[in-house]
Amino acid sequence: MGAPTAIGDHVTEVQALWRDYYNLKDLATDGSQWDRLFADGETFPVGELQARVMFSPGHTLASVTYVIGDAAFVHDTLFQPDFGTARADFPGGDSGQLWQSIQAILALPDDTRLFTGHDYMPGGREPAWESTVAEQKRSNIHLVRAPDKARFSRLRDERDATLPMPKLILHALQVNIRGGRLPEPEDNGRRYLRIPLDVLQGARWE
Repeated sequence: MGAPTAIGDHVTEVQALWRDYYNLKDLATDGSQWDRLFADGETFPVGELQARVMFSPGHTLASVTYVIGDAAFVHDTLFQPDFGTARADFPGGDSGQLWQSIQAILALPDDTRLFTGHDYMPGGREPAWESTVAEQKRSNIHLVRAPDKARFSRLRDERDATLPMPKLILHALQVNIRGGRLPEPEDNGRRYLRIPLDVLQGARWE
């Protein structure tokens, strides 16, 4: 408890976007819910190691990659090669930006270890969380099928149109933009989550 918190500085754009969706007039959108906001290219120590921040938008407005030694923690930008890449249809997402972010990650040395945020275990295989730049270049199913920006954007957009929204996205985002804090209690002492009924119109839901 008490450890300082940090996030990429574009989180302020996410806060502004979702504040409007939730009509949270009193929500601060300056990132002050975190102790530090990281700019693209900024470095910070992790013990004796130096970490570097790469702004990696596309999945969201604020996605970042942390490069630490021979490893990169790529958020949801890339998945394991047999599953492909992240969706880009959340508010603020963009498949063209996602392509650019992926290319920046794949410009790291081939032996850079890439650690992903999720794994969907296609075919029922065992969970995996690590690949390399070389493996992603060679066998990522989306990048092999769509090796340029135009084809990738088309593939990504077509696939995203078939995906249901995560069931708890509207529940979770109002906590995320508060730095993981629940809403403050209202005058009856209870905390409430808001569910805007006309946001993400046209999206598929499970």
